[in-house]
Amino acid sequence: MRVILERSNLLKSLGHVHRVVERRNTIPILSNVLLTTEGGNLEMKATDLDLEMTEAAPASIEQGGGTTVPAHLLYDIVRKLPDGAEVMLKTDDSGNSMSVVAGRSTFRLQCLPQTDFPELSAGQFSHTFSIQAEDLKLLINRTQFAISTEETRYYLNGIFLHTIEVGSKLMLRAVATDGHRLARAEIEAPSGSEGMPGIIIPRKTVGELQKLLDEPDVTVQVQLSDTKIRLQIGTVVLTSKLIDGTFPDYQRVIPTGNDKELVIDRQSFSAAVDRVSTVSTERGRAVKLSIGDGHVTLAVNNPDSGSATDELPASYEAEPIEVGFNARYLLDVAGQLSGNDARFLFADAGSPTLIQDTADERVLYVLMPMRV
Repeated sequence: MRVILERSNLLKSLGHVHRVVERRNTIPILSNVLLTTEGGNLEMKATDLDLEMTEAAPASIEQGGGTTVPAHLLYDIVRKLPDGAEVMLKTDDSGNSMSVVAGRSTFRLQCLPQTDFPELSAGQFSHTFSIQAEDLKLLINRTQFAISTEETRYYLNGIFLHTIEVGSKLMLRAVATDGHRLARAEIEAPSGSEGMPGIIIPRKTVGELQKLLDEPDVTVQVQLSDTKIRLQIGTVVLTSKLIDGTFPDYQRVIPTGNDKELVIDRQSFSAAVDRVSTVSTERGRAVKLSIGDGHVTLAVNNPDSGSATDELPASYEAEPIEVGFNARYLLDVAGQLSGNDARFLFADAGSPTLIQDTADERVLYVLMPMRV
């Protein structure tokens, strides 16, 4: 193999695919990126056996072929080459090493045969549809913070994506929960998604998707089966296994009868939560909200270091209520809201609280209170 590429094109593509590769691998080939020539492109592929990413970069191909080289090492080399450099990648006759040549710099990397590189076989996809990158980004960005990191409840370690009828409309809905909070976002279901299976997209795949959905005008091609999802975003193809589990019936925890409404300035509220939680030993300490007519008092009490209170004006006309929340969870939810105000709907101090975005009806959050 002998190919020549612009450094910027090679760096951009490697920047995407190398992230899939784990830093520590017991299987040596999984540390490598597969390089193959395809038409007028150099195609790069990396996998961790659960997630596979492929991207093609335009190249001048003098001799076709393929090999695998250490992904992070190649990325670091290309990253440190000067801007505008032309990079030549060429394998020796034995196929055991590859040279990276740019100007007067030459690197030799150990290769492993491309025949050893595992293929994440996708099987048959039952559903195919297109979605705007902007819409997919909304579904992911507004819910991913609530994904559970508790490995024992593996079925919560991702975003649950499914279609659901709301009134006369079919919606594509994303839900994530860790048992303490729940995030839900929805858009009108794109054509082709009707009857799709409910799927759980793993946390790592969600993280990679977030980084790829930078350009809002791009159309993303989505292919689904019961066990895999494949997304094509421009020149990048992401194939991932899905979490094999049943997502809980989240509808049961979304309250419907909460009638005590609090409307408060979102930025002032975030800043106040951040201020009073300074005295707690950890961000997870409860913040007590004492809500009365026209105001909210925030209080944190830490027996080891002291206490803090802060008062904010707010719109509230129901009977006074005192309720406690995890400070970090409050800040996470407030950070997702796009409107100037946040709307809280309470039932009582021990029941789940509903939080709505005054500027976007497509998203909704539920927070479980804490004892204070």
